[in-house]
This record gives sequence, structure tokens and C-alpha cells, in this order.
Amino acid sequence: MDNTGLASGKGHRDENFPVASLLIKPEYRTPVMAYYRFARAADDVADHPTASADEKLARLARLRAGLDGDGAPEAMALRAVMAERSIDPVNAHDLLNAFERDVTVNRYADWDDLIGYCRYSAMPVGRFVLDVHGESRATWAANDALCAALQIVNHLQDCGKDYRTINRVYIPLDTGLRVEDLAADRASAELRAIIAGLARRTRGLLDQAAGFSAMIRDRRLAAEVAVIHRLARDLCDRLEQRDPLSERVHHGKAEALFMALGAAIPTLFRRAA
Repeated sequence: MDNTGLASGKGHRDENFPVASLLIKPEYRTPVMAYYRFARAADDVADHPTASADEKLARLARLRAGLDGDGAPEAMALRAVMAERSIDPVNAHDLLNAFERDVTVNRYADWDDLIGYCRYSAMPVGRFVLDVHGESRATWAANDALCAALQIVNHLQDCGKDYRTINRVYIPLDTGLRVEDLAADRASAELRAIIAGLARRTRGLLDQAAGFSAMIRDRRLAAEVAVIHRLARDLCDRLEQRDPLSERVHHGKAEALFMALGAAIPTLFRRAA
């Protein structure tokens, strides 16, 4: 059983934030891309709009099996890379916990519940990249704050689509959300206030991660983290001002590049100096 029939066709260049960009040293791109392909395969399974829950869980189990032995090809390829470089597989297993949860859970009670989901859906991604670069695990707390912020930004941008296509709602219910409002063509005043409030709370996570780039030894990875942090902060600003149900929140390629250069170049020059 492979995941070809459930593949979305989405690739790393379609993501909201950089994945193994040219800032990353070439020798680190292979393991990062192996992890991305593994994550993309699992995401496509969990988010498939018509596959049954049983089929999704069986395919995710096949991915997990490939991390330890015979299983899905994306997982086996990742296992080989991790073994070759002595990378702890915990962050691959943890990520699968989130996709299994996506199959069985479609509502979140409160902020803590959502952060608990991000612990598996987002934080392991950054932790894996840090492990690939041999960075200290003392950076994990800052990483976790940044990665959770990125995940929540994605959820807020896509809140209408997630509800309409897969009946999944990441906005915590204790915000006073009327779930049916997510099906509208335009957000109600109440929904806009909820989204803006969550964007402000997400900016608090970015504040916790403000020193993350400076903690990283690898100069090019530090620059990439600075870029991601800058893009995330701008998206939080947009989510306070725009309606994700009726307006574009995502960055265009040109504006993302402009902001990326503005964050990366000073970081690279400071480190060089």
C-alpha cells in the first residue's frame, strides 16, 4: 500500500514558509527534504476529503512501519537518511501522532488543547531541522514557540477551507465560535474578532521566539529562521486586518521574497562580522 492515490500534488514550493531554501547548506537539504516528503505523504493522507478514517489510519500505520522496517517508501527513505546521519527518529514518530489525531479529532476545546496538537504537528518539524544541523537542544523552547505560531497562522488562514472540505476546526471552541460561520463567504463581525484575537495571541508566541535566530550556531540556518519569523509576524498583522474567508492573507512570491531578503541579509552580515 502506497499513498499515490491520495497525493495532493502539493510540493515544498507551495508551502507558506520556506522549506530547505537556498539558505540551507546543500549537505543539509537531503535530510530536510526527506522529512518533508514523509510529512507531505502523511498530510495528504490525513487531509484527503473522501478516504475513510480506517483507510487513513491504515496508511499512516504503513508510514510508521517504514520508520522502523518495511513500510511506506517515504518513511523508509527517511529512515535510511536518519540512520546514515545518526538522527533521532523521535521527531518523525511524533509527527505521525498529529496526523493520526487529525483523522480522529476535528474540534479543539481551548488554546491549551490547540497547543497540545501543535506539540506533535509543528514542533517536531523544527526540532528535526535543528538535529540535522547538530544544534543544541537548548534551542527547542524557542523553536517550539515559533513552530506553534506557524501552525496556528496556517490554521487561521485556512479556517474556512478546512471546515468546508474536511469538517476540521482548529479555532478553539471556548472563543465563542459559531462553527457554522466558517461556511460563509465572508466572516461575521464576531468571527473576525475571534480571528484577530487569536492572531494577537499568536504574536505572543513569536515574541517568545524573538531570540531564536541568535541562538543558532549555523549562520545560514539562523538566517532562514529570521526569515520565517519575519513572514509569520507579517501574517499575524494581516490576520488582524483581513478576513481570511473573503480576502487574500497569504504572501505573494514577490512580497515574500522582499521580506525574506530584508530579514536574511542583516542576519548573514551580522554573523559574518
